[in-house]
Amino acid sequence: MRLSSLADYAIVIMGAAARHCGGSRVSAAGLAEETGIPVPTAQKLVSLLTRAGLLASVRGQGGGIKLARPSAAISLADIVEAVEGPIALTACVESGRHDCALEGSCSVQPHWSAVNQAVRGALGEVTLASLAAKGKVTEMRA
Repeated sequence: MRLSSLADYAIVIMGAAARHCGGSRVSAAGLAEETGIPVPTAQKLVSLLTRAGLLASVRGQGGGIKLARPSAAISLADIVEAVEGPIALTACVESGRHDCALEGSCSVQPHWSAVNQAVRGALGEVTLASLAAKGKVTEMRA
């Protein structure tokens, strides 16, 4: 399993935003410059992360972007799901999906839900605060 570049970059963007959590706001362009992520990608991620309630955006004089809640209350699972949608290693566990040739005869399918919950649980235990404290956020970029 590998995170998409977009999910990886979202974690980097959130780490950079967390470094500004002392009340100061930063722009998407500022986050892009700080992280080395292209501006259009940073803007797209800021939009997705704001829509998911992880970032808050304020327009006008003194506006910008900041974390919508404390970094200790934001998990890697929250960030990944904001970009990728629900964490699922296979499509067959998603409701309404019926595109597998083995559907109906697969002996593994009933177990994917538990696997998905374990992966989500592991990602849910890692907070943005703990990641930033260990200095690993910017090192995750490819």
